[in-house]
Amino acid sequence: MTRVTALTAFGTASPLDIERAAPTLARAALRDRRPGLDLHIYGDFAAVEAEWRAFERTAECTVFQAFDWLATWQRNVGAPCGMQPAIVVGRFADGETAIILPLAVAPARALRRLCWLGEGLCDYHAPLLARGFAQRVSRDRFLALWAELGERFARDPLYRHDLIELEKMPATVGAEPNPFLYLPVIANASGAYSMALGDSWEKFYRDKRSSATRRRDRAKLRHMSDFGEVRFLTAADADDMRRTLEALMAQKGRSLRRKGIADMFAAPGHRAFFLDLAARRPDLVHIGRVEIGSAWAAMNLGAMFGDCYYHVLACYDEEGGFARFGPGVLHLRELIAYAIGRRLKRFDFTIGDEPYKREWSDTELKLYDYVAAVDIRGTLAARLSIASRRVKRFLKQTPWAWRAVCHFRAAVGSVRDHIATKAGRR
Repeated sequence: MTRVTALTAFGTASPLDIERAAPTLARAALRDRRPGLDLHIYGDFAAVEAEWRAFERTAECTVFQAFDWLATWQRNVGAPCGMQPAIVVGRFADGETAIILPLAVAPARALRRLCWLGEGLCDYHAPLLARGFAQRVSRDRFLALWAELGERFARDPLYRHDLIELEKMPATVGAEPNPFLYLPVIANASGAYSMALGDSWEKFYRDKRSSATRRRDRAKLRHMSDFGEVRFLTAADADDMRRTLEALMAQKGRSLRRKGIADMFAAPGHRAFFLDLAARRPDLVHIGRVEIGSAWAAMNLGAMFGDCYYHVLACYDEEGGFARFGPGVLHLRELIAYAIGRRLKRFDFTIGDEPYKREWSDTELKLYDYVAAVDIRGTLAARLSIASRRVKRFLKQTPWAWRAVCHFRAAVGSVRDHIATKAGRR
């Protein structure tokens, strides 16, 4: 039998310890007379493509669980680094798809790790769930299935792993409770935010912003227009999408480096991922920009999936004379108006606790991580992972501590930028 130790903030004695609970949970599942659930594991995307695509049209999920999002990630990021997909499909007795778990096993010299597909480029990780999943699959049954899945992974060298790290899991997936929160999860360092949209931008804007704020917005727009005509544009064709996305990634990368944060687009495959996704699924992504005269003052990449607009990437020109008048804020207003014009029902700001998200949103999404050691080799790594996540959460959720971290990072980034600039001049 697989040894699985579920580590929590209180050590290894959690009542949800999978090893200890599995026999009891299995007996509970046998007593449960509701429809059965059969699990099947697939090691490549092609084997499940048709079923996945059909399921995502009706399942509770986010854009980050869409087949094209994760298949593009695997092609550009996962496969080159040796990531082994472990896609689990659960079906009810009548053959209806009940759940898809987009998992993967990450290779390592000393430690193999079970994680979600799309790590690093998904703001939310979650299963795809049939509507009504919670009514048909009880908590005990799900935990018994999770224990069974662990045993099956352990018997197959392709999927065997020492450590489980499942991060950024929302408490709910659409209208369904996320069954992974039955596990002994810990809070993620960050939250996420979203809001319901109305039928009219003008009414929505009046309801969300005071008359004084709207006057300030108009004044800032007039100041920006002094630098040239202000235009909000959606990239119209493949070439325009690519050019805008290239400029967005370059500008965002500079901004991150200036703040002392690693350039996310410098990571292997990340830049190629966004370019590939935009080229293959222009209907899934929305790439827009604000032009002020000849300058591209602000840019974004969003995703439209189901009835939701996901605000994935955004940046603005911090060096132009118009920067102090808020081109990024203007762009956000235009994006919300664009989403309302497309008859979308929600605007998801995605992960991050930036103040502007709190100002606009009406819903805070709490995110959680699950970390567990599967064998003795994974025990130390799991403890270190949990400890680092708790420290990171403390820093990010403590205003004075996070301000200190940001100031320190920015100072380091400024020094590095100065050194790089001097080296470039030579």
